[in-house]
Amino acid sequence: MTTRRSVLAGASALAFTALARGARAAPIATISTPMAPPEWALLQRELLKANEEACAAFFARYFDDRGWLRAVARWGANDGPDDAIENVNDWPTLHALGAGDRVLAMAKTAFEGNVAQYTEARTKDVPFAREGMYFREFPVMTDWQHLSEGLSVFNLLGLSDPNDARYRDRVKRFSGFYTGEDPTVPNYDPKLRIIRSMITGSKGPMLRTATPLDWAGDRFDPTHFFMEHGETTYEETLRHYEEYGDVVGDSPLNLQATSLVMNAYMLDQEPRYREWIVSYVDAWIERARANGDILPSKIGLDGKIGGPKGQWWGGTYGWGFSPVAPHTGKREDRNRVPRAVVGFLNAYLLTGDDKYLDVWRRQNDVINAQKKIVDGKVMTPRMYGPKGWYGYAPGEYRLNGLEIWYMSQKASDRARAADHPWVSYLEGKDAGYPVKALRADLERVRARAQAQRDDKTTADTRLADATLNINPASVTALIHLMEGGIHIARPPWSPSSPAQGGALRYARLRWFDPERRRAGIPPDVAALVERLSDDQAVVTVVNTNQVVTRTVTVQAGAYAEHQFLGVAIGDGPAAALDASSHTLRLDPGAGARLTFKMKRHVNPPTLSFPWERI
Repeated sequence: MTTRRSVLAGASALAFTALARGARAAPIATISTPMAPPEWALLQRELLKANEEACAAFFARYFDDRGWLRAVARWGANDGPDDAIENVNDWPTLHALGAGDRVLAMAKTAFEGNVAQYTEARTKDVPFAREGMYFREFPVMTDWQHLSEGLSVFNLLGLSDPNDARYRDRVKRFSGFYTGEDPTVPNYDPKLRIIRSMITGSKGPMLRTATPLDWAGDRFDPTHFFMEHGETTYEETLRHYEEYGDVVGDSPLNLQATSLVMNAYMLDQEPRYREWIVSYVDAWIERARANGDILPSKIGLDGKIGGPKGQWWGGTYGWGFSPVAPHTGKREDRNRVPRAVVGFLNAYLLTGDDKYLDVWRRQNDVINAQKKIVDGKVMTPRMYGPKGWYGYAPGEYRLNGLEIWYMSQKASDRARAADHPWVSYLEGKDAGYPVKALRADLERVRARAQAQRDDKTTADTRLADATLNINPASVTALIHLMEGGIHIARPPWSPSSPAQGGALRYARLRWFDPERRRAGIPPDVAALVERLSDDQAVVTVVNTNQVVTRTVTVQAGAYAEHQFLGVAIGDGPAAALDASSHTLRLDPGAGARLTFKMKRHVNPPTLSFPWERI
């Protein structure tokens, strides 16, 4: 895709020059209107700095020079390789927002260490990991809840360094495990458009009933370790997974593989990756339509809804999955179908086709039609089994409603979504929100850095998930306020959004430093997205440095999927643009509010930087 050059006219605060770096020059708008740094801008810069310093301290404490996690390496759904790399979740995002290069270097080192550490680590009892927990630099065999969590870091490395040779090789090789291109890894059936098991990996699909051992890993004594699910013995850990056997056939969780394939597509925009994503997600739309507008959670190896038993609600992590928790003796509802929304968001990011959102609207309508009034309160179900709907909870069913509204920007979707403080701010209801949100994330960094200093554990008393909750990276407020983006992550960005792993960036704007030729907002610059609509984004940009000029490039969309059509500076008249990015020079102490007219989802998503597309 070629980005057209733009020309602004008629704004008194602007002057035009050219950035003579590299092989090409791009037009630049110079903003010279003085703006005293607002409180939000100073807090934003401080939050970037605090994140970077706290992450550096965390890395020094919990990783060695090779990037190996200082913890007991074992196989298990509770504390396996995915948890190990999740200790640096959000670090690639932090760098792509504008934190220093050492953040990216640490994230890359941790990823390389994770690959090496868990390729060397072996099981004695779990059959498929006896020759290494990773094979060809990828997990040998696990479910897509845990695969996606383990890819949360890898899937975002391309934001900052898409030309890294190792990254390019890996993302295409890993994608080949799922697109059917690699004949040695038969995870995908192209004729039936199914991923053949909910447990897959670099050694192919699991085509047998899973055992508790497969999930729990080799015998160990959990007495002296943090155990997320409350088990106190290895036998309890095994019993946790007694009902996790139904894995053969396709599952909605497998739609999270689309993030991996999307990254492969966005490197060079090769059509075969786009075609696979559209074909696979479309297959799930067809299944939902054939199943009364509910995504089935079990597809048999013959492609039929419900598998051999004809139970569309079946399968591990399905609509009817309520296993017994051994430490309480009670059944717990563990329906993970809502996590499949990532696959549909990716397809929408790729195509802009509303059908990928509409499938979720229709499903929510079906669920809300089952509402009951109990003690005067509306109750809607979350689960379905042989006896019908169950697992009722207070309120309308709104899961994933905010994500659907964010992508569509339709008023009708906003009415169906839950409330959120950031969305209220965008709607003009809380002008003080940016300062409150930034201060809250600063406090989160402080508290987690203190928790790390207070931690008395040692490498031999920590499992891989022991320090997940003190990873200091705190990027949610920065994503909301700098990019006008949503943060689909673990934990979820909203109570009405299920926890996710491996999602991509979904943002209205992204910032780049054209002088240093890197992703992220330049030093001293701060940005505040104030309003969003289907065709408009309002953002204030300020240079907090009173001495040095700064130059910044703003991109339309996380992956240049949008197009700028025009821009107005302050109260000045709008001037035409026709580009997926725009560059600004900010004089010392200068700032302005920019109103961008946009057309969304009109460009093929790409990982290439703006100056590479001119």
